[in-house]
Amino acid sequence: QVHLVESGGGLVQAGGSLRLSCAASGRTFSSSVTGWFRQAPGKEREFVAVISWSGGRTDYADSVKGRFTISRDNAKNTVYLQMNSLKPDDTAVYYCADRAGYGLAFNAHEYHYWGQGTQVTVSA
Repeated sequence: QVHLVESGGGLVQAGGSLRLSCAASGRTFSSSVTGWFRQAPGKEREFVAVISWSGGRTDYADSVKGRFTISRDNAKNTVYLQMNSLKPDDTAVYYCADRAGYGLAFNAHEYHYWGQGTQVTVSA
């Protein structure tokens, strides 16, 4: 059973930056794809970013392209989401998710494991 723990959320002013971390444990498969999703109050969970096991392939939602960067350090079993130029619309609970395999995935139902989430609040 893969256990994911997010950290790094908080309150920041518009234009500021945060770095989220997703620490994984219990992973028994040799490769995985990790994604970040977010859910704002009253809205559905939406895709933010995804990274392959090697880190060589990444993809982003249009709303965060050029502002967010996903990366991973497999030696530390950790995936990061660097968020710059934050906007009030980025306010949400951010979740990391994991799935075995190599193919990038953009839909929540494609992921098998989820963290508990970390709150990001961006004030105007």
